[in-house]
This record gives sequence, structure tokens and C-alpha cells, in this order.
Amino acid sequence: MREFIDGATAIARGALDAGCNFFAGYPISPATPLLLHMVRELPKIGGVAIQAEDEIGSLSMCVGAAMTGARVLTATSGPGLSLYSETIGLAIMGEVPLVIVDAQRMGPATGGATTPAQADIQFVRWGNSGGYPIIALCPSSVAECYSLTRRAFDLAERFRVPVFLMTDKDMFLSMSTVEVDDYAYPPVRARAIAAPLPTGTPGLRPEETFLPWRFEPLDQPPDYSPYGGEHIVRFTGSSHDEHGMLTKDPVKVGRLNEHLWRKIEDHRDEIELVSADLQSGARTLLIAYGITARAMTETVNTFRHNSADRAGARAVSSLTIQSLWPVPERAILAALQGSDGRSTVERVVVAEMNHGQYRQEIEHVIYAWAARARQAPPEVTGVMRVDGDLITPGQFAECILD
Repeated sequence: MREFIDGATAIARGALDAGCNFFAGYPISPATPLLLHMVRELPKIGGVAIQAEDEIGSLSMCVGAAMTGARVLTATSGPGLSLYSETIGLAIMGEVPLVIVDAQRMGPATGGATTPAQADIQFVRWGNSGGYPIIALCPSSVAECYSLTRRAFDLAERFRVPVFLMTDKDMFLSMSTVEVDDYAYPPVRARAIAAPLPTGTPGLRPEETFLPWRFEPLDQPPDYSPYGGEHIVRFTGSSHDEHGMLTKDPVKVGRLNEHLWRKIEDHRDEIELVSADLQSGARTLLIAYGITARAMTETVNTFRHNSADRAGARAVSSLTIQSLWPVPERAILAALQGSDGRSTVERVVVAEMNHGQYRQEIEHVIYAWAARARQAPPEVTGVMRVDGDLITPGQFAECILD
């Protein structure tokens, strides 16, 4: 059984199936279709969808809704993401579980409003004061738009962080025929609500039954209790103690900031997600993500299965990155190394619709590994396109044949 569907519809369906009951957004190309989907569908299930006055108001509403117990989604594109920046930092400091969809378009500034690009890959990681880690997923098919939306909601609940779903204009708006059996249904955990602490708990004030920002151990998120519930919950974007009270105590501030870092960085194994298609003896490794990975997959399949090419076929491996941040370092290195731990790959080609934003992350991983292994690193090169057109299978083929 098949259906004809676009990425925006698949994301909306994934969000609703994940339990999303609140959406706030502001119209911006090419993200507007998701706003329209949610405005139409959420009221049918008793949810709330709001077209806010601007992007700042949109994400601020989402933060407030999430902290009262809602499961929250918003969507924007590059210029809107710039306006989201300060509130993203607030969501990181306030440990707010929510999902942000970025339907990327060409920049800078208003750039190409209806032009596909992978323009925000670095901005989404570093666009918060302090540079604290975030989680960003990236679908490369309409079916993955659905499944990774579900996964994004689950990760948001697990780590109490904003999770980004990085798409683009073509992935968002283009219609595709999808086999219904291709959909995956990753589980989405329920939000765990904190129980009252027993009276006499050390550090607890007489009027309190809960420490809203208590985390133990350091790499785990604090227990959640919604505003308007039975506990006193203070919320601030400033450095705070376990009560939510502002503090400049170096010990408490240092522990809080280490916690915000480690709850993601110490759990890369739970977040890392790739699709690896590796071939023994391959000397070329192709790496791509999002819409660009579709052309890569088509090229690899053509080289392997076209009988006319078999006589002179060249072994080639490919790696589709589905979790952009944190960078899936283990998967990248596994794609490089043979069974004996020594690499046969001589060249790594990273394809993306920007000036090489993710390639520098790949280079860092590979060169650091080569230094530790005391061997020469493979050449790392890029296929880039910033003229508004998609990277084609032919461009990948040229890299393989070169």
C-alpha cells in the first residue's frame, strides 16, 4: 500500500501521533504548511494551535506551554530561527522539552525564501549564548520525516531539551510516493511527573515539597513538575540553585553548567543515529544528510546494480547522517575502519548545500582519529552547491570516478 504525501504532512502526523497538543508559529516560507496543518488538526483533538504575532512570541509561548505540561512543537525557517535564538537559550537553561522544526532555505538574511539549502547546520548548534549542546535530527525521506519527528519528541522528554528537526524546502514541500510499510514507529515516552518529596528532606524549605532543579547524578535531567501543579516551581534564565533561586555561588553555578553540558554529551550513544551502507574494500566513503542523501543513495545503487558498470565497478561506501548534533563520531569512524581497525578508505566526500558547514565537523573527527591511530588520514573533500539547485547523482558519480 502506498500514499502520496509531502514532508510537512508527515511531520504533522508524526507530531500528533507523538502526543503533541500545542503548536505556536509564525508564517514563513517554506515552514508555513506545518503551521496550517496544526491549526487545522490540533483543535480536532482538543489541542491548541496559535499563529503568534512574531517568531519571538511563538517560541516564548511554546516554552510557557511546555512548562505547564503540554507537548509542544513549533516550526520556522532561517530568519525565524535567528529570532528564536535568545529563547532557545532560555529553553536550554530552563530544561524545557520541545521540538523545533527548521525548514531550511537559502541565506543569509531573507535569502531565497523558496530556495532549498542546508544553510543552518552550524547556526542551530551554536546559536545560543554559551554554546551549550543541543540535539538535531535530519530526515532524508518523507518516511523519516514521520519517524524522526516521533524520535525528536522522545528525546525532548528524555533529556529535557529543545530538539531540532532539520529539513529543507524540497523535503518539506515536495510530494513523494511512500510505501506505508516504510514508516517506522519509534516509541515516545510519557512525560514523567515528579512525586512529592517526603517532609524533612535535607535542603527543603518548610513551604516546599519539591526541588525543581535538583539533578542527581550530574548527567540526568531534573524531575519535571508542571506549573500550576502541586509543587512550587520557579523558572529563570539565570544561573540558579536547586530551588530555582538566582545564585553566583561558583560551586552551584559550575555544577549547573556542567550538568547542562553532560546530560547530552555523556549520552551520545542514546542519540546517535545513522544509516550506513558499507562495502568491503571501499576506498571512497560518501557522507550526506537530508535531501542530499537521496542523490547519494541513488548514485551508490546505480554503481552497484547497473550491469554495464560491473566490469569496472569501484567499491564505494555511504553514510547518511540522521543525528547531526551531537556529531555521531563513533559511526563515522566505524565507516572508515576495516575489520582489523585499519582504514581502507582513501577519500571521504561530504556533500551538502552550503559552503561545507558539516564537512569541518567530519574533518575534526577524522583527523583526530588519524593522529591517535598514527596513520595518515584519508583525504576529506566536499561537494557543495549554493546556487539554489539540488546536488545531483551525477555530481556524486564524478566523485566516485575521479
